[in-house]
Amino acid sequence: METFIDSGESGTELTRVHTKNAYTFQDQRGWRRWRLLRPGRGMYHDVKRRLPYYWNDIVDAWTYRTFASTVRMYFVNLLPAIAFTLDMTRRTGEFFGINEALFASALAAMVFSIFSCQPLTIVGVTGLISLFNYTIYDIVRQYDVTLYPQVMAWTGIWAATFHWIVAFGNYCDYMGYITDFSSESFGMYVGIIYMIKGVEELVNEFSVASPAAGFMSCLIAILYFGSVYGLEKLGSSVIWKPWFRSILADYAYVFPTLFWVGFSHIPGTLKSTHVTFVPTTKAFQPTQPRNWVIDFWNLDVGWVFVALPFGFLTMLLFYYDHARLPTLPILTAQARQFPLKKPAGFHWDFFLLGCTTFVAGVIGLPMPNGLVPQAPVHTDSLTIYETRLDIVKTKDHDITEIRKPVVEATAVVEQRVSHFVMGLALWGTMTGPLLVVLHTMPAAVFAGVFFVVGWGSIETNGILQKLIFLQSEHRFVSPSSPLIDIPRRKICLYIMLQIIGVAVTVAISQTIAAIGFPVLIIALIPLRTFLMPRWFSVEELSVLDDLTANNKAVLASLGRRPRRMRGLTEGDVRQSLGSVARQTMHKVRSNEGKRMTEDDGEKGIGQDDTGFGGTGQITG
Repeated sequence: METFIDSGESGTELTRVHTKNAYTFQDQRGWRRWRLLRPGRGMYHDVKRRLPYYWNDIVDAWTYRTFASTVRMYFVNLLPAIAFTLDMTRRTGEFFGINEALFASALAAMVFSIFSCQPLTIVGVTGLISLFNYTIYDIVRQYDVTLYPQVMAWTGIWAATFHWIVAFGNYCDYMGYITDFSSESFGMYVGIIYMIKGVEELVNEFSVASPAAGFMSCLIAILYFGSVYGLEKLGSSVIWKPWFRSILADYAYVFPTLFWVGFSHIPGTLKSTHVTFVPTTKAFQPTQPRNWVIDFWNLDVGWVFVALPFGFLTMLLFYYDHARLPTLPILTAQARQFPLKKPAGFHWDFFLLGCTTFVAGVIGLPMPNGLVPQAPVHTDSLTIYETRLDIVKTKDHDITEIRKPVVEATAVVEQRVSHFVMGLALWGTMTGPLLVVLHTMPAAVFAGVFFVVGWGSIETNGILQKLIFLQSEHRFVSPSSPLIDIPRRKICLYIMLQIIGVAVTVAISQTIAAIGFPVLIIALIPLRTFLMPRWFSVEELSVLDDLTANNKAVLASLGRRPRRMRGLTEGDVRQSLGSVARQTMHKVRSNEGKRMTEDDGEKGIGQDDTGFGGTGQITG
């Protein structure tokens, strides 16, 4: 049985319903306009979609993958948080310390593991909020440095208010306009900033300790980076048995951390070098002698409204960071390479992010947001991989086939327990004995953490991959590469636009205007949506760019796929929609309304032949 709804020239909806599959075309602009008139509707449906899976999120956790993921994520979350805090401590007059970073990470972990729609998302302290915090400090101290805690509290309050407005107003729908163009640019920016922070950490060793301590710190940082990187590469290789490779990947952070911390304490010349160690304070106490709750009610009204733009910019950063890929939190957790089945919920999770932002501001914590690359690492650590042999036939008379190992993701253990237990472990790290252990860790290890995190964002970035493609010798380029059919000048133009965006953002981040960098990142979205379709054809954009995620559950939460994502104008969409409608109705009237084959669906429903670029998403 098939049902067709054709609203004629208005093009509001055309639906083809089969017993198993439904192909739906919608006027996205009208649909979103209707959503904006129904506040809270997105949050309601997010919870409604995810709630039936809640018990399974607990039951499904009883596997070895959950245990390995918990151990791995404890180190992957703890080490970067401390690394960012070391930078914040020096540049905020020691207002933010280790306890504040642990408290913020644990708070966010507990809230998101219990209440979020996507518990695989890791939320905590990032380098970008570190940049925000010390930039605001540099601004406030020009007037009265004692006002900094209260200004930061109001920044958190304003940011939380904007989060709630966005969540209730269903404005998270527009996260669907984020594509690889801006995501890759932001990922490259994050990677470069982290590498810069690693270098700054080592430079600090030369200035506050001694040349010998600086040299030893460089040695530890570089070897730590090489150790983690090497173990991760071995874990994803075909060397040794699968179970052994899995152990190497699961504990790639654990083994090097234990070894290089111990290396710095070897008696003799190494121990007498006096490198810098992590500064700690009393258990469960703020770094400075103050109460946990900031007296934000005592701030002058003028300064309250000075904090308003800071809060709005914080919300912009969290909004984009909430949705970007390939180094992104929630959308990365639902990225194309991960075979997830359970639905996401952007509106509800953004509301929760506002709640943690409010609490962090009021009690003087660094505001937690989506972590990169911890969120995709968490999903990856819960992914079950299988290695199979891909047999490639050849026409060569000497060789009939080539066996090529292919690693394939088959399933993901989608659960809440690993995030919850990791949060409990972070709470426990604030106890006295574990703070003593943290104090034995040299700062050089955290410089190595910066390098690991930064290079992880750069190595897999689409910008670098396209640059490698352009520089590769032609005979070694795979004939199946989609970039083969794109003119090289168009690839160069695409990369140049991304590099300009990255360069400008990195440059402004080194000045007192660094707090405005989210505006530059957000500006890449209208550039991609409205201007780039004039410079690139539909076919070129379909290869060079794509939605950050196209998982069906994600698109359902975001109000389905945006209209302009493939570089189409409104007229193109209506023309394509009308063409598809006429073809479909003609088939029905000719008694040809049999079920589409897979090839027909791919060609006629949303690929380049219709110019619709995938807007007619297959659901059901």
